[in-house]
Amino acid sequence: MQLLVVGLLPWAFLLPLGGWAGEIIGGKEAKPHSRPYMAYLKIKQGRGYYPCGGFLVSENFVLTAAHCQGCRITVTLGAHNIKHQEPSQQVIQVRRQIPHPEYNAKSWNNDIMLLELQKPAHLNSEVGLLRLPPANQQVEPGTVCSVAGWGRTRANRKGGSEMLQEVNLTVQDDSECQRIPEVKNHKYNSTTMMCVGDPKKPQASFKGDSGGPLVCDEVAQGIVSWGSPSGKPPRVYVKVSTFIPWIQEMMRRLQPLIQLGIAT
Repeated sequence: MQLLVVGLLPWAFLLPLGGWAGEIIGGKEAKPHSRPYMAYLKIKQGRGYYPCGGFLVSENFVLTAAHCQGCRITVTLGAHNIKHQEPSQQVIQVRRQIPHPEYNAKSWNNDIMLLELQKPAHLNSEVGLLRLPPANQQVEPGTVCSVAGWGRTRANRKGGSEMLQEVNLTVQDDSECQRIPEVKNHKYNSTTMMCVGDPKKPQASFKGDSGGPLVCDEVAQGIVSWGSPSGKPPRVYVKVSTFIPWIQEMMRRLQPLIQLGIAT
């Protein structure tokens, strides 16, 4: 498989500042450092910057969404308040951006990317790893999971949250997302995507934190990807278990001694 490393990318393949990046709606402030795997990404795009989320899967790698690409990415680990420099924070530049080679910017299929850090993260009580699922593991509809991020707390609010927010969400049957009007353009794929969020509850991920993990029983089963511009649930997440062989191959190619945490 070809290793795709990103430097300066064409504008057409980057998420616009007004695009559908993820945020947290209808949640609450997380307990500080209760999610030590969370990563805040500051992404340089042209003359400006935009944020995404991500999560630490080894000392050297962060996993995020492929649409969170840019010409330069800075990762902050160990953060709760991203507007203030906390003693717990570790700020590390990204050495390589490795989007999935079959990522499609129009359909948003295979919206997953590995980030190789310039130096290893120092693991401690505020900075830790999140386990990944076994290859092709399925999450049953009705399973309650959680997602976190620093994005907007309301669909009509500008700017993100200073403090890490979290919310519990329920995994839906694929048919719920196949009814979303926007799916006509983005083609929901049940092999690579998950449908998450009760359409009857005003709770969802939305603008500002794409790339953050959907955590089910302390395992990263999904990655915030896309959904309706209005922020209404359900929304679409990357199905992480589909991409475990690719993740393992890329990490071993770049860091042969790396051990990846896979849940049993």
